[in-house]
Amino acid sequence: MNSVAEGFEHLYKVISSSDFLEMKSLGGEIPFFISPHEAKDQVEVDKAIKGLRNKLENHGIPVLEINLYDLAMMIINRELGQGEIFELEKEMDKDEFKEALQSILDINEVLMPAIRQLIASSGAKVYFLTGIGLVFPFIRSHNILNNLQNVAKDAPTVAFFPGKYNGYSLELFGLLKDDNYYRAFNIDNYKLKA
Repeated sequence: MNSVAEGFEHLYKVISSSDFLEMKSLGGEIPFFISPHEAKDQVEVDKAIKGLRNKLENHGIPVLEINLYDLAMMIINRELGQGEIFELEKEMDKDEFKEALQSILDINEVLMPAIRQLIASSGAKVYFLTGIGLVFPFIRSHNILNNLQNVAKDAPTVAFFPGKYNGYSLELFGLLKDDNYYRAFNIDNYKLKA
């Protein structure tokens, strides 16, 4: 895509199409889509996500945005107390702190049940996964995507990824190669039927 605006115009056309919403033409694959963008465009992308969400909802397509950073902070504040994470960070070295965060935000025991609850109470026709860059390195995108496929199967999921996705590997910020992830489609390559 040439610009963020053009990319989001494409996203609107794709996401609002009945084939996309009804999860047709996936050939039995899970309805997961990666929307990669340059990390330097994050502020503009955040604004565009909000605009896309409003536009879809104004056209009768409810959206559930799962912001991983907001969700993580809500869980951490609930578990430790408001703002206590900052005290913990001062007392620990980086590796200990990362392990403490990963323990509090255990993917299977804490994060996925929280996401499952959000999805169950939403009635959304599409899920947006945001905040991926903000939770690195204590939450890894491939872990979320691998576990999310058991939770988010009733509607398509679009993960807004600050980096590159070539159909088999995720490169966060275009620099950090995550474990291979083959189960998602690059939504930039989604072709609408004429």
